[in-house]
Amino acid sequence: MTPWYLASAEDLQIKMAQGAKPGEGGQLPGRKVSADIARVRHTRPGVTLISPPPHHDIYSIEDLAQLVSDLKTFRPSARVSVKLASEPGIGVIAVGVAKAQADAVVISGHEGGTGAAPLMSIKHAGAPWEVGLAEAHQTLVESGIRGRVTLEVDGGLRTGRDVVVAALLGADRFGFGTLPLLALGCKMVRRCHLDTCPTGIATQRPELRARFSGRPEQVETLFRLLAGEVRRHLAALGARSLEEVIGRSDLLRPVDSGHPVARALDDLLVPFPGRAASSRFEPPAPSPLGEALAWEAAALLAQGAPVSLEYQIENTDRAVGTRLAGIIAAGYPAGLPEGTIRIRLTGTAGQSLGAFLVPGVHLHLAGAANDGVGKGMAGGSIALAPRRVPGGSPPHAVGNAALYGATGGRLFAAGSAGLRFAVRNSGAEAVVEGCSDHGCEYMTGGAVVILGPTGRNLAAGMTGGVLYVWDPGGTAARHFATTSPQAARPSASDLGELQGLLEAHRAATGSGVAGELLDHWDAAREQFWVLRPLPG
Repeated sequence: MTPWYLASAEDLQIKMAQGAKPGEGGQLPGRKVSADIARVRHTRPGVTLISPPPHHDIYSIEDLAQLVSDLKTFRPSARVSVKLASEPGIGVIAVGVAKAQADAVVISGHEGGTGAAPLMSIKHAGAPWEVGLAEAHQTLVESGIRGRVTLEVDGGLRTGRDVVVAALLGADRFGFGTLPLLALGCKMVRRCHLDTCPTGIATQRPELRARFSGRPEQVETLFRLLAGEVRRHLAALGARSLEEVIGRSDLLRPVDSGHPVARALDDLLVPFPGRAASSRFEPPAPSPLGEALAWEAAALLAQGAPVSLEYQIENTDRAVGTRLAGIIAAGYPAGLPEGTIRIRLTGTAGQSLGAFLVPGVHLHLAGAANDGVGKGMAGGSIALAPRRVPGGSPPHAVGNAALYGATGGRLFAAGSAGLRFAVRNSGAEAVVEGCSDHGCEYMTGGAVVILGPTGRNLAAGMTGGVLYVWDPGGTAARHFATTSPQAARPSASDLGELQGLLEAHRAATGSGVAGELLDHWDAAREQFWVLRPLPG
């Protein structure tokens, strides 16, 4: 995801569950990654892809809240929803999502998806949307926060009756995927993952795409008929609108099937009407520093002169630079010329410093930063120079998940980084003086230099880009992942690129480590490994 992609969005969805199969969806087989898809996803044709980041940098409800905040900071007018798979316990998670300030919670049932999941998952993964929807609605009402979010449901909705039942169980909005596909000609042969769709829908093959005969009018007709069926069911209930029946599960009656499991579903029919029990909620204001910085820089930029600003920053200042990036992305399709805006910060930065940064913006921090530095950035540069204690251990400069899903730009950190550094980096250049576990995982582009100790599982699943590792002690190989590219000694062209990055790192941060290596380059260059995936 690039800043310009986000800047054009009206609705942004964070997928905590891919499709309707928890943990099973979201992967695009390599045979379907055409040249066009590879260009959009910043990878190479034929490479199997996981879901786009930063979806996969969420490991706690706090991470989710931060991502929601980052997206709202970058694009305040966008609606942010979070997708959850229907399963037991979803109510507690929905409450967490509401408290994370998302605008909507999407409950996805087990019958949805394209059929690209494994057969075992299609038959046995997930739960019916009715179960998850009822639990989420009831838990939100009991917690007094139902009014904070819109509840949406999808995953196998087929008829107007399904829509009304969903409303009675608490849904405000309703999603359809399979039904419109059927209206456009899908025959449900479940070959989506094989690139052999006979109706030309789920394929990149030109000869098959030529078979597609769907028209917008077919979908329009479908939803007109669906709306008519919804009106008939509402009339039978004595209601004039869906809004009148939201949460009115008392209007439903269980079917006495005699099955013992059916008795366990009685809890679905506990009435929790509408949003009556909801508390009022005012979202917190954006970071004052981030807002002040953004609008001061934008005002100076409008005058046509280069911008240079200085601020003190604290760890409560989150996503600093992100609002500015959103303003620039909305007004400048290619970003700004290099060095147009220079911002110098002093202190300790909170989470997501420079998230979704764009070309033309340079952030320099005299201090350390928390998690998410430069995640999703597409241009510009970030330099971090924490204070060093003479004779002490190397400083910690960057928290976890820095450069997650970056597509461009540069990051220089005169200190070590935390977990998951540069995961799914797809174009950024970075120099860091050590990192913890899972560095450069799923990397598809860019260049990363690590001048210090590394954690385990380095470069796992790396399919593009280049990674340089300084290894004076000869121990780095034990940290490379079993799925990493084969390590080799740098070639002459590699050494030229590496030396250039080290010089840029020293210039940006005053790094003594880079300076020492450059001053003794003839010996130092023999201590590097390079990891680069083979073409094809």
